[in-house]
Amino acid sequence: QVQLAESGGGLVQAGGSLRLSCAASGLTFSDFIMGWFRQAPGKEREFVANINRSGSSTYYADSVKGRFTISRDNAKNTVYLQMNSLKPDDTAVYYCAARLGFYSHSPANYPYWGQGTPVTVSS
Repeated sequence: QVQLAESGGGLVQAGGSLRLSCAASGLTFSDFIMGWFRQAPGKEREFVANINRSGSSTYYADSVKGRFTISRDNAKNTVYLQMNSLKPDDTAVYYCAARLGFYSHSPANYPYWGQGTPVTVSS
């Protein structure tokens, strides 16, 4: 079965950086669009970034554009999220997700999810 496992979250001061990883198994990784989402306490899960199958095309939420970078290594079945210039508003549990077919920014359109990794940004 498809499994996605995030890692790399933690506590960081505002202005700092973290790199999240998501290792995938049980799927042909290069067939899937990969996305990162986040959910802050008391809020709905929201789109952060996604990347096409080859890694040649990426999309970002306006709130993270210019600070976060999504990338993938199809040889390692892994997708990454480099997060720079972190702000307290970035505090959330970060999830990776996978889908076949077309790009989507809606969490409802992603059938496969990891368990999430928490990120806390202190001011």
